[in-house]
Amino acid sequence: MPCKDFHDLPKIQLPDQNNSLMSKQDLILLALDASPALELMARTLRASEFEVSTVQDREGLEKLVDQSVPALVLVGENFGGEDGLLVSQALLERFPTLPIILYAAGVVSAETALRAGLSGILRPPLKGEDVVGEVRRSMSHAQKLGDWVRREVKRTTASLEQKAKISEAERNKLEAIISNIQDGVIVLDDHQQILLVNQTVYDIFDLEKESLVGKKIREVIANADLSALIDRARNGTLKYHEINFDDGRVFNAQYTPLPRIGSAVTMQDISYLKEIDRLKNDFVHTVSHDLRSPLTAILGYMELIERTGPLNESQLEFIERLRASVQHMTGLVNELLDLGRLEAGFDTRREMVYLDTILQYSLAVFDNQVRRKNIQLTSDVAGDLKPLRANPIRIRQMIDNLIGNAVKYTPPNGMVKISMAMQENQLILRVTDSGPGIPTEEQNRIFEKFFRASNRPAGVEGTGLGLAIVKSIVEAHQGRVWVESKVGTGSTFVVILPVHQ
Repeated sequence: MPCKDFHDLPKIQLPDQNNSLMSKQDLILLALDASPALELMARTLRASEFEVSTVQDREGLEKLVDQSVPALVLVGENFGGEDGLLVSQALLERFPTLPIILYAAGVVSAETALRAGLSGILRPPLKGEDVVGEVRRSMSHAQKLGDWVRREVKRTTASLEQKAKISEAERNKLEAIISNIQDGVIVLDDHQQILLVNQTVYDIFDLEKESLVGKKIREVIANADLSALIDRARNGTLKYHEINFDDGRVFNAQYTPLPRIGSAVTMQDISYLKEIDRLKNDFVHTVSHDLRSPLTAILGYMELIERTGPLNESQLEFIERLRASVQHMTGLVNELLDLGRLEAGFDTRREMVYLDTILQYSLAVFDNQVRRKNIQLTSDVAGDLKPLRANPIRIRQMIDNLIGNAVKYTPPNGMVKISMAMQENQLILRVTDSGPGIPTEEQNRIFEKFFRASNRPAGVEGTGLGLAIVKSIVEAHQGRVWVESKVGTGSTFVVILPVHQ
């Protein structure tokens, strides 16, 4: 992130007190690790007359949310050594209407954040007006959606019996409020009868212009995805779900329980995000696939050149360099195709896998490199490891990439340590090296495609896709991965995977 973004703050127009939706008393809670980005956000929001508090660990975050009831929380993608997305979801379990923005410098997509129930996402490089604008947009959305449901419905309905006695005037008032919300909103009672519904829902499902209040939702909206969301969410197994239509539209639906009322289903159109993601993946896959044939042809003709007659020393050197370049390109194409398959969800193979067995095969592959650099490689594998239900090929690829990275960046006579242990029903893998380490401001981006640390040693080659593949494999197996690093002392990559139950 360029330094100028943090020191040359833009001038921010302060909101008009009569027109702004926000109050001077609105508290913005910044849950980010210490960084220039944290300083920028704090200064910018205070300049816009928000009250700002910062917290840098999960325990402090939960305590402050309980005590202060913030108007909005801004969480870092990696927060206090934990996955910021999981921290946000835990907060939403307790406070379903709390607007949360994710500051993501890594590979978390806007679609992933929306599906997790977050209000928005910020990415570097940051500008002051972008931060304030996203905060105001999220708070405004919360006022129109969550706050209204909590304030108006709770004020007029104290029990299920009272809900049935809402006066016509009060109902018209509530319906007028939600009719202007662009997202689809359906409020249900505990018996799945519709209490409130806005015009957007009529448009989404192409419904007849007749009142749906008091009717069973399954009787008036025949949609398999919506029914599946309600069934699974009521059992506590799912909060977010995609609703697909034959015309290509895709909506992200969120199911929120409402105490003493029932539940609310909100639907946000993410069709454009799906289309952008599809076009990107199609482009990468097509280009990568089309490059395979010419690269194979080049390698074939290189082999034929050597057979047509004797070559001098310079010609042999040139051919060897050409062969190395083609092999590098072939490796890049193969990794792009692998990443495309993982992101597309084609990795469905699962069987019982023992990680300690796969580790032995991986160590054998890197034995020559370890000996050549005189690296001290040690492994500490607990004896009580439980098996994973996983794809053995992908798990092997993940371990190869992590060990290969450690060996590649560790200098001669350095150290690499690998450990595996159980913690409750999770298997924890750690790969530690004594390499140059990763700058703090770049650690959030280390799992991005094609990203390479600025302090990497000269002559160390790579495609910048290895760690992106590791993250995709881990997430495909419902796990988590992060890095702990300090410049000059090395890095530790930590992977947590759930074991087979």
